[in-house]
Amino acid sequence: MKRAILVGCGAMAKGWIEALTTAPELLGRVELVGLCDVDLAAAERMRAAFQLDTAQVGTDLPAMLATLKPDILLDVVIPAARHSVVTTGLAHGCHVLSEKPMAASLTEAEDLVAKARAANRIHAVTQNRRYVPGIRRIREAITSGVLGQLTELHADFFVGAHFGGFREQMDHVLLLDMAIHTFDAARFMAGQQPLAVYCHETNPPGSWWQAGASARAIFEMSNEVIFCYRGSWTAEGANTSWESAWRVVGSEGTLLWDGLETMTAHRVSGTEGFFRPLTPIELPEPAHFEDTLGHRSVLRRFLTAVETGTAPETEGADNIRSLAMVFGAIHSAETGQRQPIAQRSQP
Repeated sequence: MKRAILVGCGAMAKGWIEALTTAPELLGRVELVGLCDVDLAAAERMRAAFQLDTAQVGTDLPAMLATLKPDILLDVVIPAARHSVVTTGLAHGCHVLSEKPMAASLTEAEDLVAKARAANRIHAVTQNRRYVPGIRRIREAITSGVLGQLTELHADFFVGAHFGGFREQMDHVLLLDMAIHTFDAARFMAGQQPLAVYCHETNPPGSWWQAGASARAIFEMSNEVIFCYRGSWTAEGANTSWESAWRVVGSEGTLLWDGLETMTAHRVSGTEGFFRPLTPIELPEPAHFEDTLGHRSVLRRFLTAVETGTAPETEGADNIRSLAMVFGAIHSAETGQRQPIAQRSQP
């Protein structure tokens, strides 16, 4: 059984601890030996809420790591603190699983990739929305070729979200805190890498966010695939799913997904007529149910990687490509110019 410390005992941590303490595929694989937070009372409340009576609580992460000597650090801190927390965990010999985004800048992300390699430890990122059934189904449909050659992906995210707290004071809040889920999903679905982006960002009248609550971005991806994103965190009245609403276009057909339960696809079945005749496509459920469970799937894959020495799907060396999409979009929004996205090699 692996020993773990969780750092950052806010609301986000609840989903992690609940999965670790209740999911059948995770039980008996991790012991939470410590809970750390800058607010000691928050760590104590979390310990009590989940009856983690043997877990040590504290505010001094290096001291707790030195005393408890865990195998794993679970990082649920705010983005501004991530680089310091991950660096500390790696320096104490821990494998690290972080909340997204993996860093507050590309420079910090590149440094974390280098530090993880040097320490011979895994640093992975919790892109939990990659592990929902719809996104896995779309990936499998594209890979199967049932739509022909992929040409375009379109995602609409319109949600009137009122979090309060640090998010409402962030710059580029939609792009940095939320859009990375959709960008990562597009990169995963398409199986392509981002090459360049043009983005226009606004903070609409009436916004309760400090800056950047709305954005539109066009990504050029490898193999001539285009990904178009429209998003807003001030769109009251008709929320989309948190997973966005998707249109996936291939050379021989189109798939539509509302981000919830409804997914349909049709392909061309004839060669005559102004509009060619179409045939519905039957889309099977994802082949691997264990990869459709959100946080549970992320944690399962991470633990398996730690146990076997393999690379998890969302390791930092790969996830930095999704982060590069975010910062490319931010730079384009700030300059008003098309922004090339540097290619990063696999580890």
